[in-house]
Amino acid sequence: MDPTTDNAGHTGDPGTARASLEALRAEIAKAVVGQDPAVTGLVVALLCRGHVLLEGVPGVAKTLLVRALAAALELDTKRVQFTPDLMPSDVTGSLVYDTRTAEFSFQPGPVFTNLLLADEINRTPPKTQSSLLEAMEERQVTVDGTPRPLPDPFLVAATQNPVEYEGTYPLPEAQLDRFLLKLTIPLPSRQDEIDVLTRHAEGFNPRDLRAAGVRPVATAADLEAARAAVAKTTVSPEITAYVVDICRATRESPSLTLGVSPRGATALLATSRAWAWLTGRDYVIPDDVKALALPTLRHRVQLRPEAEMEGVTADSVIHAILTHVPVPR
Repeated sequence: MDPTTDNAGHTGDPGTARASLEALRAEIAKAVVGQDPAVTGLVVALLCRGHVLLEGVPGVAKTLLVRALAAALELDTKRVQFTPDLMPSDVTGSLVYDTRTAEFSFQPGPVFTNLLLADEINRTPPKTQSSLLEAMEERQVTVDGTPRPLPDPFLVAATQNPVEYEGTYPLPEAQLDRFLLKLTIPLPSRQDEIDVLTRHAEGFNPRDLRAAGVRPVATAADLEAARAAVAKTTVSPEITAYVVDICRATRESPSLTLGVSPRGATALLATSRAWAWLTGRDYVIPDDVKALALPTLRHRVQLRPEAEMEGVTADSVIHAILTHVPVPR
């Protein structure tokens, strides 16, 4: 076998990688109905080595979406249910005393995986929330002074319920900023919901993705080749200035107390490049920036209380900014 070819026959070629990642939507659709934007967002995050905050009411297939993505990418996945009594070591792992050897050995926590589903992350206290920060930012876990690298790829997909706030601990702005994207998972349309019920009536079991026909269509080699291709995607000075102008406009908006930081501007540039490459181009255009502005920026701004009372949302403010900031020709 060619040493550049993996066990699934993928060569790591950028063209093959793009086709494989495009096939993810169709494969995940075998298990999850009508969530193409969320699937695309998760793929963009993987390409940018970022993390995703999924917001939606219970029962809209957030967990199933992540599991289906992991199955279609042939990646390892683990799930942690965040609760008020969850300890940091329950996420990162801890040293355990072995009576046979009279020594301490490290037992890895669920964070040592490719796709970590942090379910209802806002239900656990800040101390446990922050245990994910090092993992998300440094891609390592330090226990007893020893850093331990996490697998690559590594993505945290954290979920939160947008309507139930009792007994929750809202994520601080500094931690929200660590998420590359915030994706909203809407309730399905009437036809999509009919399709979901029809599948269940025909025997679909969300716990058995293999029986549903979900098969690996892309690999870690494809993902690595795709990342290398994204890094070569051209960004003109005009596009860079456009991204900066959008982010600076959020800092001057009368509806916001907190605008987008330079880290947010960097994130928007990265997601725009990934989206441009996924759509078949090796250069970024203004439409790429517009397409990714909402999911990349909506969680990085903070509304003024008076604006919130008037029904203004982060999305509506960003929409208005995109309308008014001059688009480069």
